[in-house]
Amino acid sequence: MGVALAVVAAITYGIADWCGGKASRRMEALAVTVVGQAASLVLVGGVLVVLADPAGGLGWGAAGGLAGVLGLVCFYSALAAGSMTVVAPVTAVVSLTVPVVVGVATGDRPSSGAWLGIALAVLAVALVGGVVGAAHTPVRRRELVLAALGGLGFGLIFVCLAQAPDDSGMWPLLGARVASVVVAGALLLARHRRTGSGGVALVSWRLAVVAGILDMIANVSYLVASRHELLSVVAVVTSMYPVSTVILAMGIDRERVSRSQLAGMGLAVTALVLVSSA
Repeated sequence: MGVALAVVAAITYGIADWCGGKASRRMEALAVTVVGQAASLVLVGGVLVVLADPAGGLGWGAAGGLAGVLGLVCFYSALAAGSMTVVAPVTAVVSLTVPVVVGVATGDRPSSGAWLGIALAVLAVALVGGVVGAAHTPVRRRELVLAALGGLGFGLIFVCLAQAPDDSGMWPLLGARVASVVVAGALLLARHRRTGSGGVALVSWRLAVVAGILDMIANVSYLVASRHELLSVVAVVTSMYPVSTVILAMGIDRERVSRSQLAGMGLAVTALVLVSSA
């Protein structure tokens, strides 16, 4: 169950990233973050009202939310200026490394098959992103740095959510969203007062809202998965989200991919099989 939910999280994260990246090309990355996070806050608030779970894990959630602001703003900024087929996988390489290191350091002991799957997943993400091999669309150093910082933020989210008590329900996600909306909203307001802003196309707002809602669905899937499986395994499966982002970028945006990137997608499937069967 844990691995299956991690797959759902990976697919949903990837689609959300594509939506957020598209919105960021017409709308400031910080604004996309605020709109998406606010939409997901409304969603998780409604879920909590229905579930009526006892409150818990808000501190870990808030810590993850603060990391999430860093991750999303940097990631969307990189996507706005760079190729999705490169930026998304570079972010994923960093985001999967952080929880794997933390998981092993705190006692995770994956099986040999899972370790092989983890190694292949790292290589797969690196190939898809052009970190190893070749990518048709070059990316500047600035976008690579932003992508790496985004991965750091996402990796910390994975760690923080996994640390929340198992009986805390969806409350950690509420803590994460409240923290991220407050911080990102304050930054956006300060920026608006200093520079002003123009109008934004309605389609960009809609994409930002969809990105936020999908991000929350992915967070719920990841949170539940982390309660049924090792952090190091769940995080690796979830971090293969660039595959769906790249597929959308290829099919809709007509971005080109190299043979090494296609090989990376094939390795990602192999890694998933190894991790899920270990």
